[in-house]
Amino acid sequence: MVDLTPYIILGLAFGGVYSLSGVGTVVLFRATAVLHFASGAVGATGALVAWTLIEQRGTPDIVGYLAAIGVGTAITLGYGLLLGPKFAQRDALEKAIGTLGLLLILLGGMSVLWGNDARTLNLPTARLSIQLGSATVNGTQIAAIALALVVTIATTLFLQLTRLGTAMRGMADSREVTAMLGVPVRRVEATAWLFSGVLASITGILMTGLVGLDIASLTFLIIPVLAAAVMGRLRSLWITFGAGLVIGVMQSSLIAFDSVAEYRNITPFVLAIVMLLWLAWRRPLMTRV
Repeated sequence: MVDLTPYIILGLAFGGVYSLSGVGTVVLFRATAVLHFASGAVGATGALVAWTLIEQRGTPDIVGYLAAIGVGTAITLGYGLLLGPKFAQRDALEKAIGTLGLLLILLGGMSVLWGNDARTLNLPTARLSIQLGSATVNGTQIAAIALALVVTIATTLFLQLTRLGTAMRGMADSREVTAMLGVPVRRVEATAWLFSGVLASITGILMTGLVGLDIASLTFLIIPVLAAAVMGRLRSLWITFGAGLVIGVMQSSLIAFDSVAEYRNITPFVLAIVMLLWLAWRRPLMTRV
């Protein structure tokens, strides 16, 4: 029998990263109706900034990580402030293509400035470890899971208990009606872009600690993130959180089986399709009832 414990723990860590970025994706979509395809590229850009400062310039770790979060947040917020209003009245496809364009610009810029070589950024959390059965769990893996849970709880409370959170939920239903009620729509949207940028930057750093600093891998982290968000119907933070964990565990567990290991990257698509088919089947049943 294959001992799946190490793979499940690694999968939970990956799932924590997917969930963390998925929460930012859902909040941004609810406030702006924008699917942020560039969040993985934003995280990769921030991680490369941290690597440059820490590994090449010798700056303290905290300075490098704060700079990474600052750069990623500035890119996302800048895009939201400059182009967000121009796309506000466009349909969903045009909004998505806009962020896809940002992804391509960032991907090209990273390739020009840093090249495509894989790099290593050693996070301080990696030095901490505990033994759990046959598996060794490091601090980065624990941080990914714990941070995803904390952010999901905090974001849920924020959306339910604060005026700004209520405004975001209102904009998810009708941007025009929310604006007519006197809500500062632009400010709410800017906050959502800011929040998304912070989470994208943090997930980029965490993912670097889990798999290394590879531009393509970090950029296309958006695939499982979007799958988790879609499984949560781009509304439910908790379903997105759970979906991210399930995707991560299934992807990682498949590595243990040589016959299917090469197909693990299709896991997000398969799970998202199954979820969508189940929702489509369930809706007619509810209509008949």
